Amino acid sequence: MGETAPKRCTEGAWVDDILLQGDGRDVALHLGEAVSRAELRELVAAEQARYQAAGLVAGGVVAVRLPPSLGCIVAMLAGWRAGAQVALLDYRLTTHEVGKAVARLTPQLVVEPVADVSGTLRGFFDVTTRVTPLRTGRPAASQHILLQLSSGSTGPSKVIGRTVGSLLAEIDRYGQLDGFPHRGERTVVLASIVHVLGLVGGLLYGLASGTQVVLPARQTVDGILKAVAAGDEPTTVLGVPSQAAVLAAAQNPPRLPQLRRMITGGELVRPDVWERFTHGYDAELGVMYGMTEAGVIAADLTGATRPGLTPAPGMRVRVEEGEILLGLPESPYVGPSDPTRFVDGWLRTKDAGSFDDATGLLTVLGRLDSQVSVGGLKVDLSEVEASISALPGITGAVVVQGTGIEAFVMVEERAVFDGLADCLAARLAPYKRPRTLHVLPELPRTATGKPVRNADVLRAAARSAAGV
Repeated sequence: MGETAPKRCTEGAWVDDILLQGDGRDVALHLGEAVSRAELRELVAAEQARYQAAGLVAGGVVAVRLPPSLGCIVAMLAGWRAGAQVALLDYRLTTHEVGKAVARLTPQLVVEPVADVSGTLRGFFDVTTRVTPLRTGRPAASQHILLQLSSGSTGPSKVIGRTVGSLLAEIDRYGQLDGFPHRGERTVVLASIVHVLGLVGGLLYGLASGTQVVLPARQTVDGILKAVAAGDEPTTVLGVPSQAAVLAAAQNPPRLPQLRRMITGGELVRPDVWERFTHGYDAELGVMYGMTEAGVIAADLTGATRPGLTPAPGMRVRVEEGEILLGLPESPYVGPSDPTRFVDGWLRTKDAGSFDDATGLLTVLGRLDSQVSVGGLKVDLSEVEASISALPGITGAVVVQGTGIEAFVMVEERAVFDGLADCLAARLAPYKRPRTLHVLPELPRTATGKPVRNADVLRAAARSAAGV
């Protein structure tokens, strides 16, 4: 690690000036126990010294592969404070996947748990970390201070870079959204803190704004509601639609006057989930649309304009031939990428949408690649998926084009699945109906909580569920 890079990442000043500033007595985080700003500053400084002792210098690269934990938060902040580029890897990646990611990102240090962790419903972990220097590591090759891998829900992951300016601009956008939590309030973060929604909308915005960031001990209904009830301050829950569906399914939820709203991102919220959540908790259920490449793009935090969303302050959005395009100052991709994805300052999101010039509202219609041809007739798989999801007894559905249209569903009881074909015959034209129906106990999801839409992965899950 003797080679140094030009000072193209950051001097780390933004960590002290933006993220860690404030009265040291204020609670910054709550992971089972409160962590004050003074305590957090001490932990970050000690971790930074540990990295520097391992040979890290400004302009270096640190890969952080840790589960949601105080250790993960401290590791990120320490890397940035040292002036390094931080590459975030999901802790659930296999050894093979980690090896491939390290080969692509060439970090100089890798920060990992000393022992493997497990527990799919854990909200956070207590971890001891190890720091491993890599001989193959190289200095950062770009000005980005954050590297993330895309979710890979529909194909190979891409390397996405964010600069200090990009992250600060997103933090500022959150602060301008009417209804987003502010100083003196709490955010219970269910979304992963190593992916864009939980990282920027939850953790970094919370630190910068003085909003207390809470990670529940367990991401069960009881665990989430206990985290909400633990403080009297106005509270927002930040997560994904599948987590909203879990909360909405609770029978006789407790009265929680401090719960103002839940905000979800990542996919569309089913109308029945919205109804059950808002009535069951007497709270709002808001929606945000965003991408790892840029963060939050548009939002409706109160549910007043659904399905329409208002573009976030400063975001340039337009729709061309049914596809949502996002204006950005530069390509968000690091390394090789599809040259048609970012052209003349516009990023093709590959999401379908419509824009109402009269109201200024953007409606997200799902993935653009959900439109397929069946016998020369166009079928929108998202329409088929919505039709299935709306049926009584269906708790989840994913529709893909494999050997014809295939549907993978979760049901409350087997009788619902047995009658599904007849129900769809009354609701969908013959060419829109799935040729094959599969039942699953759980839908496979990416690390960010999005449903996996790879037909091979879904079929493998169906075979496993059937004991084949």
